[in-house]
Amino acid sequence: MLQHTTALCLTITLLSGSALTSEEDPRNIGTGRMIPDESYCDQPYVVITQDGNWLCTLTTGSGHEGQGGQHVVSTISTDRGKSWSPLVDIEPADGPEASWVVPLLVPSGRVYVFYDYNGDRVERLPGGTKKIRADTIGWYCYRYSDDHGRSWSQQRYRLPMRVTACDRANNWQGKVQIFWGIDKPKVTGGSVLFAFTKLGRYMLDNGEGWLYRSDNLLTEPDVEKIRWELLPDGEHGIRKDEFGSVQEEHNQVPIDDDRLYLVYRTKTGYPCHSYSDDRGHTWTTPEQMTYTPGGRKIKNNRACPKLWRCQNGKYLFWFHNHSGLTFADRNPVWLSGGEVRDGRMQWSQPEILLYDPEPTMRMSYPDLIEQDGRYWVTETQKSVARVHELDKTLLEGLWNQGSVEKVTQEGLLGEFASGKTKLGHTIDLGRSGGVSLDLWITLDKDSTGEPLVDTRDAEGRGIVLSAAENGAVGIELFDGRTKAAWECDAGLITAGKEHHIAAIVDAGPKIITFVVDGRLCDGGPARQYGWGRFEGELGDVTGSAEVHVAPAVRKMRLYRRYLRTSEAIGNFHAGR
Repeated sequence: MLQHTTALCLTITLLSGSALTSEEDPRNIGTGRMIPDESYCDQPYVVITQDGNWLCTLTTGSGHEGQGGQHVVSTISTDRGKSWSPLVDIEPADGPEASWVVPLLVPSGRVYVFYDYNGDRVERLPGGTKKIRADTIGWYCYRYSDDHGRSWSQQRYRLPMRVTACDRANNWQGKVQIFWGIDKPKVTGGSVLFAFTKLGRYMLDNGEGWLYRSDNLLTEPDVEKIRWELLPDGEHGIRKDEFGSVQEEHNQVPIDDDRLYLVYRTKTGYPCHSYSDDRGHTWTTPEQMTYTPGGRKIKNNRACPKLWRCQNGKYLFWFHNHSGLTFADRNPVWLSGGEVRDGRMQWSQPEILLYDPEPTMRMSYPDLIEQDGRYWVTETQKSVARVHELDKTLLEGLWNQGSVEKVTQEGLLGEFASGKTKLGHTIDLGRSGGVSLDLWITLDKDSTGEPLVDTRDAEGRGIVLSAAENGAVGIELFDGRTKAAWECDAGLITAGKEHHIAAIVDAGPKIITFVVDGRLCDGGPARQYGWGRFEGELGDVTGSAEVHVAPAVRKMRLYRRYLRTSEAIGNFHAGR
């Protein structure tokens, strides 16, 4: 994916009150360190080998995705992603298409890699004459390395893929199988499992989820003696017909030795999830993924929804937090923290993890690396792949949401009651990176249009937070040149009832979010997005240098920075 190997890698954090430009913001995808490639690149997945190095495997090629010459390679970093070795072929570029490689380290130090391989060199549909894209066609193959990824076994091995109803319904009636996988193998209960997607029609139609399981791969050195099982039992994979043809990119994590949790993408605006209580033999009927059992649905477009189980036993979920139906809009990336309660997964409200300053740019197919208590993610933009170190406090905030009842002090300019007060500080988003208003309000029935917090001067420069129609509030900022505005989701503010609101303006990705009563707005059923973008560079929005706070506001805190979602939720719980 990458053509260069030099770039700055910073911890993904914005210290409260620090003055970082977008170019310095470690969430800005451009600050990551590049991983080498041939031009196109995908799925840069990493294992830490027994010599302490990072071994990254990826799909690459000199052309675009799906073009001839696409193959799988590896590269090694001895300095935690700062630099990388030259690419080593796992499969050569002049052979059949080889794609979607995922690695696994076993206790002996051996590394296995699993990938699609067009071993029959299928180039056309039955009866057709036009050459087709062939990177999801053929055999599921694997090789291994006994020298930490410096070289790969001469022999290629093939996974036994049982022909099922999905295959028999495809264009080749099962004589050729269509599939691909994005799931990095997991170890649980002494077995190895990884999920993948079979397709019932070329090219990406009628997807369903399957898993490979081996009960002796971790201990058996003789590859010919490795046992493989295709799950679930029976003729049909993991899918639910009512969610349509697009059900793909299945990936799973263990909950305990026998129990598994799996998610996958759809074209409904929501990912799906499913559970297995018997090591993958049977699965619950897929449902649209929710933050809590029976709760609000998690939004994601047709983009990779990636699960990870961390070494502390908690979970992370990478997604895009909107209900689009296409491959587009994979920017920014959002991250939720998860834990299992009463046998079911529960997810935190999400934070922005990464963004590209150009809204139309995309990022996806990540991996998580843990080493010595530190965390990194890899990702790809299809023409460049990078690695980014994460701020551990961001993850801890996600995992601890709901248990923290503390008002955030960092970046706090002051607390304001109703009335007029001198501000005493400049609010310049070009220097501070953001601004946040955190307040408790009780609105009357006739409050629509009423300013709740207002710093505007006679020319309209400043910040105003107002009651909006249909049970919402909105914020508007103007620096004399650039204007930004957004409203929270409708129906959240009930007249006569006290509510907590955090209006957060994040100048890095140029996104405005609202957290209302401890929950991040996601647009609900009425809007694709619960967060809004603004264009241009917002600068000084101090306005009149006075803060006018309406009687409907019991207390207002003003921060000269963007609050994290977790911080806003902590403020909510502290004030209840």
